[in-house]
Amino acid sequence: MAIVFRSLDGLELSEMGVGTYLGEPTDEMDGLYSQTVGDALDRGINVVDTAINYRFMKSERAIARTLAGRDRSKVVLSTKGGYVPYDADSGQDPKDYFYENFVNTGVLRKEEMTPQGHCLTPGFINWSFNKSLQNLGTDYIDIYFVHNPEEQLLFFDREVVLKRIEAVFSLMEELIQRGQLRYYGVATWNAFRISKGARQYLSLEELMEIADGVAGQRHHLRVVQFPYNMGMHEAYTLKNQRVKGKDLSCLEACQELELYPYTSATLYQGRVLGRVPENLKEAFGLERDLQVAIQFVRSTPGIGTYLIGTSRPEHLRENLSLLESTPPTPRAFLSLFK
Repeated sequence: MAIVFRSLDGLELSEMGVGTYLGEPTDEMDGLYSQTVGDALDRGINVVDTAINYRFMKSERAIARTLAGRDRSKVVLSTKGGYVPYDADSGQDPKDYFYENFVNTGVLRKEEMTPQGHCLTPGFINWSFNKSLQNLGTDYIDIYFVHNPEEQLLFFDREVVLKRIEAVFSLMEELIQRGQLRYYGVATWNAFRISKGARQYLSLEELMEIADGVAGQRHHLRVVQFPYNMGMHEAYTLKNQRVKGKDLSCLEACQELELYPYTSATLYQGRVLGRVPENLKEAFGLERDLQVAIQFVRSTPGIGTYLIGTSRPEHLRENLSLLESTPPTPRAFLSLFK
């Protein structure tokens, strides 16, 4: 098995990363995640992705238990902030927790939130970042994602949202200066796979211009995350990004702007399984739906790291077995769309 590594300013990231989104907030699931993440690290994967709100903070804490006693410098750890989280280990009523930690302390004002509990102010993101450091048991984070900033566009004027993004980017640069962060980015669901006229659309070039305005050309906005799979292939097929006067796909724009692309939902949260066409199985020379789904993402030109959420060691081993196969050439992959 040969794991491919890709470079981000000298930081080497494995092509496959472990995601920790799914699962109930139980101690049993914590144990499974800790074991699976540990097995992944032992087998050469070094990218682990999470978020403060995943499983009500328990995913971050499960990762912390895995990292204890390991060489932290060999793990590329990413997490996210944007959704107001609940702490499953607090023992508090969620409403009481919300008021005690956020409203009564002045961390956020309710009018700054969306109805879904999303907040994008520096005070809240700073709280989230420091809580993630505590949860993860580390003194620095490799990549911090602003989580689904497009959520704000459904409820606030675009100018307001872009100003909030600017303020958060400024905070990110401060955290980097303090040595608590290496790079930052945006993790999205809709923003980069919809048309330019859509309300939740975000321009990669505009985000880079905001970062440039905050910190100049030496800014640290270097990573973006978006879903990409057999059922959501817009990042490769939809030319919705305009960069330097050219209409490009999201993946092409990442290459032009020197942004490292993480992709999420590789298995479309299981929805691609049982639906893989026979011609794709034949094209990849594979029989199992799961393997075809991973190979599809892995073979796409321009992909940096693709995340697969898995909490079971046996699923991890199955995912890794695909790395023994050779992906098709870019030309052969392109022919699948003709």
